[in-house]
Amino acid sequence: MLVSFQGGGAGQWRVDRICAIRGDGLAPVGRVRVAEGTRPPPEGVWTLRGVTSNERYVERHERDALSAVQEPLGRDSARCAALIPISKSDEWWDLTQDERRAIFEDRSHHIATGLEYLPAVARRLHHCRDLGEQFDFLTWFEFAPDAAGRFDELLGRLRATEEWAYVVREVEVRLSR
Repeated sequence: MLVSFQGGGAGQWRVDRICAIRGDGLAPVGRVRVAEGTRPPPEGVWTLRGVTSNERYVERHERDALSAVQEPLGRDSARCAALIPISKSDEWWDLTQDERRAIFEDRSHHIATGLEYLPAVARRLHHCRDLGEQFDFLTWFEFAPDAAGRFDELLGRLRATEEWAYVVREVEVRLSR
């Protein structure tokens, strides 16, 4: 499914802040529109597109564990969100699939760490690299206001891993509704 995140003056999410974590940021905007399956109208300041796809680094037992506890997006209580576009280095993409998996989970424990924060934080990954977009991934998270501290903790833990040494661009867009 194609998903577009359009920053501009309209949209269901109000932008609380945009912060460049690594590399170039994004132009400031007041709102973000999320459009699933269709392209938004062209009036935005920026549009980031990605597709939901097969889970590339997840093994069956991990998918089952995630599915057992993950809440869906769009919950009424999830009044906060984060859009985090990420690009990884050429060195990352030069690794084989099994080498990336070893860094992603065996050494960085990305999935295991994420599981600790479910069901409070709902998430969905969008792939962009094969679309020729400016980022490799768009990560979308939704959570209740009282889970914001736990979400910050999750980000801190993930950013401290070996995997994040391969991130060359990361922007954090915090939103609320």
